Amino acid sequence: MPRFELRTRIAAPIDRCFALNLSIDAHTDSMAGSKERAIAGVTHGEIGPGERVTWRARHFGIPFRLTSEITAFERPVRFVDEQVSGPFARWWHEHEFSDQGTETLMIDRIEFRAPFGVLGRLVEKLVLERYMERLIRCRNAWLRAELER
Repeated sequence: MPRFELRTRIAAPIDRCFALNLSIDAHTDSMAGSKERAIAGVTHGEIGPGERVTWRARHFGIPFRLTSEITAFERPVRFVDEQVSGPFARWWHEHEFSDQGTETLMIDRIEFRAPFGVLGRLVEKLVLERYMERLIRCRNAWLRAELER
């Protein structure tokens, strides 16, 4: 199962970093390239513990629908979102935040698995691993720019 970790330093307080990562509106803005939008559950504002959001997006020219739930929540240091229905056999994303004085260290840990058995493993290796890491890097760059304004 593919796993990766990204570390992003942001010159902003931990509380602001945590809150912006929970913002449905910020997620929509940061994922404009895939036309991601919330269509059910929490569709605006900040999502919280135990709450769900359903996203509609387009990746590789294919429309997707994914519902995720906040399954762990420790403000302002950590939360986890997990897919409860959607295109992945598994999607787990841990967001961790550490106050570093004048900066916040944001750590994303992601595990995912494509469906379709052996064919899915091949797609993971050939396409998804790089694509997912690049997608999260772009999102984090957007978050950093917003928070450091």
